[in-house]
Amino acid sequence: MDDPGGGKALEGTAALVTGGGSGIGLGCAARLAADGAAVTICGRTEARLREAVAAAPGGLSYVVADVTDEEQVAAAVRAAAERGPLRAVVASAGGSGSIGPVGMLDAAAWRDTLDLNVTGTMLTIKHAARAMAAAGGGAVVAISSIAASSTHRWFGAYGVSKAAVDHLVRLAADELGGAGIRVNGIRPGLVRTELVAGITGPGPVLDDYLSCMPISRVGEPEDIAAAARFLAGPESSWITGQVLNVDGGHHLRRGPDYSALFEPLFGESALRGLTFEPPS
Repeated sequence: MDDPGGGKALEGTAALVTGGGSGIGLGCAARLAADGAAVTICGRTEARLREAVAAAPGGLSYVVADVTDEEQVAAAVRAAAERGPLRAVVASAGGSGSIGPVGMLDAAAWRDTLDLNVTGTMLTIKHAARAMAAAGGGAVVAISSIAASSTHRWFGAYGVSKAAVDHLVRLAADELGGAGIRVNGIRPGLVRTELVAGITGPGPVLDDYLSCMPISRVGEPEDIAAAARFLAGPESSWITGQVLNVDGGHHLRRGPDYSALFEPLFGESALRGLTFEPPS
């Protein structure tokens, strides 16, 4: 988006996108770069980051960083801030290794998921806030999930961790406003990325998702990127502490039904909470 003076609204600023090597993160990075920001992406896999930078227009740069490692997060923020005043950060890194009925959840996978989604977002905000405050302010956008607010049965720690991200957004917004730092979040619905390729293909799970959406289509990374760009830019300068659903209206109805996917793994009785052992 161009500014009224004929330039690009984010020109002369720097941005950082965690989890920027693919999917929603890469979509957000490309959109910020298209509006003039010098964007640094980070993630754990250098090969993926290198490929993303080579393929994306707009001159992205990258730094390898695991968001659960505080020293690496701090280094990523420093690298981004070296390219200009850090005005925008999209905390997109996340995922889950925790699935199954509550009575069968693996504690280690639960902790790992909370660490990635909640602690990783906290560390990103912590170190970005310091750089942004020194530069006169900025905006953080945390990528949450519809699973934070609508129950996704058998999703283990994922929805729980994203609900924590939503609260962290409000907490950080309340604390950091005095430094000119805005903090908002986005709850994507079902978005077409490689992580959910098995769901966005034809089948009963996709059919159920679409039946729950007033705007009945699978989202694209660009849908989330457009919202992130708005929340990161000057157009939203009086908006903070908000979590925006970008989901085709899915939040108006109910969480999706994954029984067709999970029943072969855990058994029908386990999904109903009647047994606590997988089928033999």
